[in-house]
Amino acid sequence: MQRPWIAIAALNGLIAVAMAAYAAHAIPDPAAARAAASGVQMQSLHALALLATALWAPSGGRLAQAAAACFALGTLLFTAGVYAQALAATSLGPVAPTGGTILMAGWLLLALSAIRR
Repeated sequence: MQRPWIAIAALNGLIAVAMAAYAAHAIPDPAAARAAASGVQMQSLHALALLATALWAPSGGRLAQAAAACFALGTLLFTAGVYAQALAATSLGPVAPTGGTILMAGWLLLALSAIRR
């Protein structure tokens, strides 16, 4: 199950770079640009976390797989909420905080997978 996680991590990295360029050059509102930059930072960080978790997954077992799923889903939800607000001034309600909570769960699961192995 490594390959799908690596592919998702790579796509997250691609989107983060594209969004960083867009935020730097095409978002005129400074507050919106800062919000987008926050999303880019979280997406970049968790693209790398997902990549590392994918590489660890064969040794980390089901907990590592669950951590990878949390990183993928949490990143999607968090960045969707942040980017919707930054790009369209549209609130998606609790989507971003839910994504952030799922990301924190991913980190906990990753730690547990290392401790238990």
